[in-house]
Amino acid sequence: MRIGVLTVSDRAARGEYEDLGGPAVVAWLSRAITSPWEAVGRVIPDGVDSVREALIALCDVDKVDLLLTTGGTGPSPRDCTPEATEAVIERLMPGFGEAMRLASLQHVPTAILSRQLAGTRGKTLIINMPGKPASIAVCLEAVFAAVPYCLDLMGAGRIETDASVIAAFRPK
Repeated sequence: MRIGVLTVSDRAARGEYEDLGGPAVVAWLSRAITSPWEAVGRVIPDGVDSVREALIALCDVDKVDLLLTTGGTGPSPRDCTPEATEAVIERLMPGFGEAMRLASLQHVPTAILSRQLAGTRGKTLIINMPGKPASIAVCLEAVFAAVPYCLDLMGAGRIETDASVIAAFRPK
């Protein structure tokens, strides 16, 4: 199982800001996943072209099964992660974005400003998340129970989880 962790941030890519999003994703996954997996991380600047190119490389060249992005989902002019994701996915999975925003609204009223989404490219599930570590945890807790079964249905790698962190749901 290979999991891409893509941080989208102009400042982090320039080294002006410590990447907190990518490590937060890896830390959460390390607690939740019990089966063997490898993180494939990247830090790139905001922008449609940079994000699109990184998504394609991680899916088609690095062959990640799951690709989690962090950052670039807000309303500012440089936040283009959803647009880049829409350009590369084959199928939109709208329930992921809906569930993440709904869970986030329980914590902050500005969650309605977040434009995270998800979709598939080949055998890769791509999920866009906000950049703040606390928001990442909320979003992963909202959707990750469905991720292992989604990957099973797509023919991607298999994930087993620690039920005390997140119980994977697989219908019988």
